[in-house]
Amino acid sequence: MKLHILTLATVAGLTLASPVLAEEKAVSLEGEIGLVSDYRYRGYSLSDEEPALQGGLTLNLPRGVYLGVWGSSIADYAGADIELDLSAGVAFSAGGLDWNVGVIRYTYPDGVDVDYWEIPVSAAKTWGAFTGTASFQYVPEQDNVTEENRYFNLAADYAPEHWPVSLNASFGYEDGAFADGKLDWSVGAARTFGKVTVSLNWADSDGPGAEGVVVGGISAAF
Repeated sequence: MKLHILTLATVAGLTLASPVLAEEKAVSLEGEIGLVSDYRYRGYSLSDEEPALQGGLTLNLPRGVYLGVWGSSIADYAGADIELDLSAGVAFSAGGLDWNVGVIRYTYPDGVDVDYWEIPVSAAKTWGAFTGTASFQYVPEQDNVTEENRYFNLAADYAPEHWPVSLNASFGYEDGAFADGKLDWSVGAARTFGKVTVSLNWADSDGPGAEGVVVGGISAAF
């Protein structure tokens, strides 16, 4: 089981506030809190198709280094009803791409033997209003994961300045401990009103028991 985003978890990944890419930047703290109609992650509901409250904080440090915490309400998972993700990483530009390399610790307070580590890597490129991102998330074998897990994702965002909404889409492939060659995909739109963002997304997967669903969300940055 696993991650998120306030507007829709899917998106690669990520689910946390984006760190600043500039090498020299004053220390800053960014946050976000929101509500989604269903916490969907890689095509599956982690909230039993019920609304979920989500929020996170990111501490941006010089040279692209960041520390983050993100949480969400979830359906009962081995005794846990909250997911709390702790992350650290670095964002930088190289070879004409914006890179983000980090590590995430997924924790489930009161859950029994379900916490685990994941290593995410992403590369993004922007052409005008269009941004494309390729990401890979790797879970090595560990105490609670007896087989490694691999997740590949391609995501696109299109946000012309003169449009009232931005568009997004993603396509993922997962294989290993958490899935057996599973595909997932999503498409959606979002509109921002100052620091508030309203989103609507369609998420689906070809995994066993998965069903396509429309997910609505609202979040506020601070």
